[in-house]
This record gives sequence, structure tokens and C-alpha cells, in this order.
Amino acid sequence: MSIYVSIQNINFEVYKATQVIGSDAAYHVMSYVVESYLIVLPLIMIYMVYKKDKNVFSFALAGLVFYLIGDILKKIIQEPRPCALSGIEYMKNYCDTGYSFPSNHATVLTGLALFINYKYLRALYILWVILLLFSKVFLAQHYFTDIIAGIIISLVVGRIVQVYSKKINDFFSSIFNRVFGRIYKF
Repeated sequence: MSIYVSIQNINFEVYKATQVIGSDAAYHVMSYVVESYLIVLPLIMIYMVYKKDKNVFSFALAGLVFYLIGDILKKIIQEPRPCALSGIEYMKNYCDTGYSFPSNHATVLTGLALFINYKYLRALYILWVILLLFSKVFLAQHYFTDIIAGIIISLVVGRIVQVYSKKINDFFSSIFNRVFGRIYKF
């Protein structure tokens, strides 16, 4: 048995394990969880700005870098989403467009935890990310390995950005202060 077949078997078994909670209600809840990043990320950034936390600049830049890296890899690898394949029947009523590997949700969201300096907020954020990534597998929008690859990419690249975060924060806060300094200053 090839490594690829073994990985696909693991992916399918993990997907089947998520379906233990499979129901219409779970499907709807998970669908909302997957889209919740559109609310959660701006709220975190607003909170960081409110706290005058310069790390908001590294947070935003890291998110952009993570997204670009994940998107470039998706275009190179071009792995179809699991919901587009046979054998995954439960979530056939909706299937994301685009490619699967790596998960951009995992790539973007995981590493952002490195830039949240508030213990309780970081803990809540990590729990939310775990639920969201579980939802991506549950909805057959990503393989388990897409999630793992995204997490690894995010943590490695996030650590690199984190090394330069003071310079990034100082640079962008000086620009911000020049533009908006009369209204709000970091």
C-alpha cells in the first residue's frame, strides 16, 4: 500500500469519526462556525487597537502572509476538496469551490494565536480555532492532513514573523500615528 493511499485512508477514517455527531443541526452550527472568522478576527483587532497593542500590526501582516502562502500552495498542489469525491455522502448539499491542500483556515488562523498577548483571549481563541478546524473536516471541506499541514505552515511562518514583530509593529505604528495621530495614537 502506498503512502498516499495510507494517508487517504487516515483522512477518510477521521472524516467518518467526525460524523458521529452528524445531523442537520450539527451541519448548520458547523457552517456558522466556519464563517465566524469574519466576525472574530475584526473583533480581536478592534480589541487590540482599543488596548493600544502595537501587535495588531504583526497580527494583520501575519494573517496576510499566511493567506498568501496557503493560496499559492493550493494553486500549485491543486488537490480537490473531499466533498467533491465519491464516498463522502453526508455533506453533498454544499461543497466549497477551489482546492483543498493546505487549509487556508488552518494556515491563517493557527499562527495568529502567536500574536495575541492576552492569556484568556488567546485561550478562547485557540478553543475557537480547534472547533472551526474540526468543522472544516466535519463539513468535508478539508482533509485532516490539510488541517495538519496548515497548522505546521502557520506555526513555522508565524514564528519567523514573530521574530521581526517589534520592527513590524514600530514601522506600522509610526505610519499609523502620522496618519491618525490627532485622532488616535499608539
